[in-house]
Amino acid sequence: MSRVSVAYQDHVAHVTLTRGDKMNALDDAMIKALLSAGQEVAASDARAVVLSSEGKSFCAGLDMASFAKMAHMDPTEWLMTRSHEDANEMQELALIWRRVPVPVICAIQGVAYGGGLQIALGADIRIAHPEAKLAVMEMKWGIIPDMGGMVLLPRLVRSDVLRLLTYTARPIGAPQAAEWGLVTQLSDDPLTEALTLAENIAGQSPSAIRAAKRLIEVAETQSRADILMAESAEQVELIGKPDQMEVVMAQMQGRKPVFK
Repeated sequence: MSRVSVAYQDHVAHVTLTRGDKMNALDDAMIKALLSAGQEVAASDARAVVLSSEGKSFCAGLDMASFAKMAHMDPTEWLMTRSHEDANEMQELALIWRRVPVPVICAIQGVAYGGGLQIALGADIRIAHPEAKLAVMEMKWGIIPDMGGMVLLPRLVRSDVLRLLTYTARPIGAPQAAEWGLVTQLSDDPLTEALTLAENIAGQSPSAIRAAKRLIEVAETQSRADILMAESAEQVELIGKPDQMEVVMAQMQGRKPVFK
């Protein structure tokens, strides 16, 4: 049974978790399918990506069979191996969406718990249903967030909020998550909102959008000097180039730009 589907329309890639009958819980097949989907859209000519799930919930985290399997594995070999640049396989489930060179918008309904939340955090933007619930759930099982959460969470929430969520494993509602920075905005129809936003982004200059995502990553992680240099270097590659000239002409002619 397929765990993830990938569809393309109007330069938007739509990645859908399709294990809705199991709250899209993560098993080996889902993990491999998600990594494959991320690699596929990263190599495509998509200009934006929507990440969503079938069923009542976005993703409830690891399924119980995966927890049982952990008891029979060597955690050192499993987790310390860097299989994806600076990350292991589990960390890449979240970080791959940051490696995708175009914006990723995640639509959240139901629950996003544990690994499910960390996958959502890998997206550039998160749109959640007002009744959705989110949790850094790992402490409930006697473990810590280890799927890139400690790279992503400190960029989004205050230290005290991070500690509260991590120490307690307490689910919070989407309105609270939005106030604290885990969720970008709320919508009664998060998938439609995400698709509309992706369509808008896909209509911008493809080269400028990719440059902006690269630059934001530098801005969030590098020194002042590196950021200033990256601004200049990225801009040099945009000014006067075909995409930028098409944007200017379209603005002057009162039409939508058409990019080759």
